[in-house]
Parts: sequence; C-alpha cells; structure tokens
Amino acid sequence: MRGKMVSGLAMLTALSVIGAMIKIPAIVGSVALDVFPALLAAVLFGAGAGAVVGAFGHLLSALAGGFPLGPMHLLIAVEMAVLVWVFGRLYKNNKWIASTLFIIGNSFVAPIPFIFLMNTGFYLGIVPSLLIGSIINTVIALVVIPRLSSLVTQRIPKGDVKQ
Repeated sequence: MRGKMVSGLAMLTALSVIGAMIKIPAIVGSVALDVFPALLAAVLFGAGAGAVVGAFGHLLSALAGGFPLGPMHLLIAVEMAVLVWVFGRLYKNNKWIASTLFIIGNSFVAPIPFIFLMNTGFYLGIVPSLLIGSIINTVIALVVIPRLSSLVTQRIPKGDVKQ
C-alpha cells in the first residue's frame, strides 16, 4: 500500500508542477493553478499528505516564476501546507465550509504577514489575483475529487484510505 500512496502523491506533485506553469496574472509571478492537486491529495490520501503536496507545489510554482519573493516563499509554503491540511480535515464533514475557509485563508489571511514585510500596497495588489486563483483551484478540486475518489477507493483497500 505504501508504494501506491507514494506513487499517487508523486503524480499529484507532478500535476502541481504542471499547474505551476499555468499562471494567473498578478504582481508576483507565483500565483498559479498549483494547489488543486494538493487539495486532491488532502481528500484522497489524508490531510498530512495534502499539506506536503501543497508546500512542494508552491515551492515548485515559485521556482518556475523565478522566486520573486525570495526566501519569503518558505513562509508561503508553510501557510499553504496549513491551509491544505485544514481543507483536508474539514472536507469530510462539509466540503463547502472547507472550500470557503480555504479561499478566504489563501486570499485574505495568508498574505497578511506581507503587510508587515512589504507594505499595504503589496497586500492590496496581490489579494485580487490570489482570490481568483483560489477560486479556480478550489472549483477544479471540487469537480475532480468525486470523480477520482471512486478510483482511489476501488484500487486501494478501504482501511488504507484516510478519510
């Protein structure tokens, strides 16, 4: 079972890299379609696995964008891991609450440290792009999760899939 899970997470991380190449216009070049594979991983393989894919997905997206914020991308990767973990934990109870909290957290809460690290103008400039990116990533995940969950549960014994 361990091999199947690792393979699945590797494929979702690779999909995150592909999504990282699809950029959303923003003042910083790392807003992309890189998080929906992490949301998939959080639901299909568990919140912790999704958090790992989310952190790596953001770092790979930032790498593709040339690390425009430098080492601050490590902070963003941690924030992304936490947000994806929360999404994974809440999804099994209510997917709409999980989705709403992810969108609000990723769009408005996660960039708050940049008010202090950069300035308010940066925050106000990045929020619209983050909001659009969060909505697109979440909608893709909500459409794909039900279709893939049946494949994962059919191929992996029930006790091995973390709900």
